[in-house]
Amino acid sequence: MNLVIDIGNTQIKVAVFDGYTMIHREICEKKELFNSLENISKKFQISNAILSSVGNFNKRELSEIQKLFDVLVLNKNTELPFFNKYKTPETLGVDRIALVAAAINNYPNENVLIFDAGTCITYDFINDKKEYYGGAISPGIEMRYKALNSYTANLPKLSLVEMLPPLGNTTENAIHFGVLNGVIQEIEGVIDLFKAKNQKLTVVLTGGDTIFLAKNIKSTIFANPNFLLEGLNGILIYNI
Repeated sequence: MNLVIDIGNTQIKVAVFDGYTMIHREICEKKELFNSLENISKKFQISNAILSSVGNFNKRELSEIQKLFDVLVLNKNTELPFFNKYKTPETLGVDRIALVAAAINNYPNENVLIFDAGTCITYDFINDKKEYYGGAISPGIEMRYKALNSYTANLPKLSLVEMLPPLGNTTENAIHFGVLNGVIQEIEGVIDLFKAKNQKLTVVLTGGDTIFLAKNIKSTIFANPNFLLEGLNGILIYNI
């Protein structure tokens, strides 16, 4: 069985795969990670493990995990199942690498556009020749709410709501409508841009804000909150 550890900016996700099938998934805080991994080591027969980190994670913490598992740490030198044409591969986030790998595994020989709606919203495109050239990075929903509060004197700090208001008829509704409708229109616009250049395009949405966005985006998309974890597992299998 394979162990996948994804250390993000705001949370840590841990998953266990039997081949390509996820059989266990949990979310924990950094202080709980080692205890969670100890429990997993007792419950599952882990043969291989991979760790991806975009958050703060030092060598001492890694060495603690390596006492339990033989861990592949995803970095710029890891063998990948696609052709990385990014001009500065040393600066490419490991989360984006994992998402592109997931696209290769789930939609082989297709043009795939991936949206990861988390702390930031990333857009990544892989073509049907397994060539990756890049994408974009944009502020996430929570970051946009924080920016309006931080850079103004009187606007309140709000958070994501389930329903998009039809009009900004109060200051709070105006913020919600501006932030959320702005993100929705941005994503729709990027989809249209790539569809104009690629007749056959598969669009995948993942990340923490997947559920809200999937309900409000009109374009045909595949919503998969575990897409990054699946990509990490695919990279691990590719390197075994």
